[in-house]
Order: sequence, then structure tokens, then C-alpha cells
Amino acid sequence: MTPKPGLLLAEYGHHLLRSTAFQDEFFRWGTGIVDDLWSTNFTRMSRIRVPLPPLEVQHRIAERLNEAERMVKKLDELAEVLRQRSTDTALIFGLADGHPGHAEDAHSPLSGIPDHWNRTKFGHDFMESTERNGDSPPGPLLSISEYRGVEINTRTDGQQASSDVSNYRVVRPDQLAANMMWLNHGGLGVSSLTGYISPDYKAFWISPRFYPRYVHHLLRSPRYVDYFGSIGTGVRPNAQRVTRTTLDMMPMPVPPMDEQRHIADHLDDVTRRVDDMLAKVARLREVLIERSSAFLIDVVTGRKEVA
Repeated sequence: MTPKPGLLLAEYGHHLLRSTAFQDEFFRWGTGIVDDLWSTNFTRMSRIRVPLPPLEVQHRIAERLNEAERMVKKLDELAEVLRQRSTDTALIFGLADGHPGHAEDAHSPLSGIPDHWNRTKFGHDFMESTERNGDSPPGPLLSISEYRGVEINTRTDGQQASSDVSNYRVVRPDQLAANMMWLNHGGLGVSSLTGYISPDYKAFWISPRFYPRYVHHLLRSPRYVDYFGSIGTGVRPNAQRVTRTTLDMMPMPVPPMDEQRHIADHLDDVTRRVDDMLAKVARLREVLIERSSAFLIDVVTGRKEVA
């Protein structure tokens, strides 16, 4: 659709069509089976009445809302920086300790780790769990998020359980749960919950040589996420499967247990503080968007003048 010259400025139309009021009207004139599969045709959409103030007023409205949009973008950038700060690669791999590391590790996830840390391969210390729901699921459906790891699935879209969940995999606290098609996007984590996951995912018991929370931060670190991308196979970046055989050969560091606990406890604390800040950023973003929509409606209905 192209705005008619002399009637609608493109930048004003951008904000108008993204406003809450227009979205409500779009929903009212549309059809669909669920909210995220809602559509309309041009005939019905053309019946939606839109406010068209003078072009100069449209321009001033757009300028104000462009400023709010820039602020929202900065908040999104801040949120991404905060998420990255929750992972301290140097701490996880002992790179801040001043140890020289081993030359043979130069192209592996173990590059630069301290000499006093042991080394292992995934298959030596992680055993796949074969437990399934059967007739009695032990808990709720769980999902694996890129940022938080294993959590209760509260989504109304995307991954949902089928009517028969008897074959779904059970996950227990301190087990590693993994989406083998999404490892290069952080699709794994150590669970603190009892529940079940997709039968296409995997769950692993962790060797007592590892502190589970250290494993959680280790395998979700940028270094391992990049490594998963290099060993995965597939034609699409969002569908890179890592086979069990390949995963079993993956090298892993084994720091002394007290160091594992120290690293994990510190990163858990950082993550909690980052989560608090992210919640505040999300609320501020939400308020900005709400006020932008309200400002637009107040101006076009005459309740407020734009300077």
C-alpha cells in the first residue's frame, strides 16, 4: 500500500498503523482461528476509519513519535548488553587467572584454560536419560529458552504439548536438557525443575565431577555456542543439528570443584541482578509504547495539541 500524496505522510502512517487503536480496529475487522493467525483482506481493511490531521500536524506527531521510537531502540540495545553481561567468558574458562594454557587447545573450546584444570569429553561425563512420561507425567511441560535455559512453558504459541505426552522425555533437577537442533542458539541448560520436554530433545545425567550450575553457564557461554555452530550440520542456521556422536567427542574443561562452585555462584548472582534490570527495562519500554499510542490518539481527537 502507498500513502496518497497530500493526504497521508508516510512517517505519520508508520506510527498510526502501529498504534494500539489501529491494531484494535484491525483485529475487529479481521478473521482467524487464534490471535497470532489473524488477517484481513484489503476490502475489509479499507473500511477502517483513520484520522487525517493537516500534514503539518502529521509531521509534528511523527517527529515526537520518532523520538520515542529511538528511545525504545536504545532500551532494546541496553537489554541485549545486559544479557551479554550475564556471561563472563573469562571467568568460566579461567582466563583471568594468568595461567598460560596449552598450545594444543588453540582451536578448541579449551583454549587458554589453566594448566591445573583437568580435561574430559562430553561422552565420558554425561549419560543420556531414557526416562519417559508414560501414563503419569511428573511435572509440567518445560521449554528451553535462549536466555534463561530450562523453564516452565507458559507460551500460548510455538511449542505446545500434543494430546498424548506419554513419550515425552522426563527432566529432573540437575539434569542437562538440550534441543539438539538449537545448540548454536543456546538451546540447552541445566534444569532446577521436574517436568517433561519434547521427545525430540535430550536429557543427560551429569557426572559428580561437575557442579551442575557450572555446566549450565559453561555450555551456554558464547565460546560453546560458537563451537556448536561449527560442529552442527544442516542447511539452515536455525536448524543445525549436533549428533550425539559428535557431542560425545566435545572437549570440556574440569576445574576443581571449589572453583566450579565459585564461578557458578558468582554468575548466578550476576544473572539475578541482570534479570531485575531487564524487568525494569521491559517495563519502561512498555510504558513508552503505551504513552506513544495514547499521545497519537489524544492529538488526533483534539484532547491535546502537539507543539
